[in-house]
Amino acid sequence: MRETFEPILEVKNLYSYIPTRKGEITPVNNISFSIGKGENVALVGESGSGKSVTALSIMGLNAPSIKYSKDSMINYKGENLLKMKKRQLKKIRGNEISMIFQDPMSSLNPLHPIGKQIAESIQIHQGVSYKTAKKTVINLLSKVGIPDPESRLLDYPHQLSGGMRQRIMIAIALACNPSLLIADEPTTALDVTIQAQILNVMRQLQKETNISILMITHDLGVVAEMADRVLVMYCGEIVEEGDVYSLFQNPQHPYTKGLLESVPKLRGVSEKYLHTIPGAVPNPLELPAGCNFYTRCSSATEKCLHHPPKLTKIGTKSQAACWNMVEQQTEEVTVHA
Repeated sequence: MRETFEPILEVKNLYSYIPTRKGEITPVNNISFSIGKGENVALVGESGSGKSVTALSIMGLNAPSIKYSKDSMINYKGENLLKMKKRQLKKIRGNEISMIFQDPMSSLNPLHPIGKQIAESIQIHQGVSYKTAKKTVINLLSKVGIPDPESRLLDYPHQLSGGMRQRIMIAIALACNPSLLIADEPTTALDVTIQAQILNVMRQLQKETNISILMITHDLGVVAEMADRVLVMYCGEIVEEGDVYSLFQNPQHPYTKGLLESVPKLRGVSEKYLHTIPGAVPNPLELPAGCNFYTRCSSATEKCLHHPPKLTKIGTKSQAACWNMVEQQTEEVTVHA
């Protein structure tokens, strides 16, 4: 039975677009979801599916070229982050909502020691001196598994390994005890052993602080390890949502099935080649009138081409946007009636 989480963030009708000479590009197309207190939600999909744009929308860090519809809402503690003034948003960003970015080497300032970089957000949001913040910094370094933390305060990013730099990014994100942590591909470019260590650090910190986590990833191994609930994105839309167990055991959308089948199997497999999803992601300026997955789906029908499917509930744990799934459910109800 799925655990119930009290919502801390609610995204409603989020629609972002980029005006171009050839028409509008919609990185995120009218999506809605919530994140509960202490919940770990994974947002998965191929590159270009809209995952990072969604995360940066929450943080208020998207480029000015990205616009939002009037109906778009990202509600945090009853206030729409998209309508906030920059000064208000700065008080929340890094303090109540923090983010771990993809590349720790480019995200850290090479000209400043790590101690100073971690202390910066504490000094800004709590109005204390570096001397006062230093104790918190040492404690954070210890929590994220940095050995002999006090002696590391004056180290520069280039003196640390990739795994160490990622731990520093986690420490910076957690410096002000945020309520929500957004982790954008937190284990990218790390070897398997270091990945496991980083995930273990995040799991332990979540257990200690009851922080909510939105994890952006395309790694389904990370999803299985960390998530309570999964949102699957394709072409800017959420095509399936469900608790992690249900989604892995019984995926409903053809795209979700394709992603899961693409994961290499270690046992009982005699296939010579890895499974791939046929075709390519459609041009964002030439999306079909119906389902965006139409050109890559082996089960597509004429209805799929002309009519976009809506998220439909499957039992009490999942929902998916697929006409075949809807018709299958209708047939089952008819048979049992």
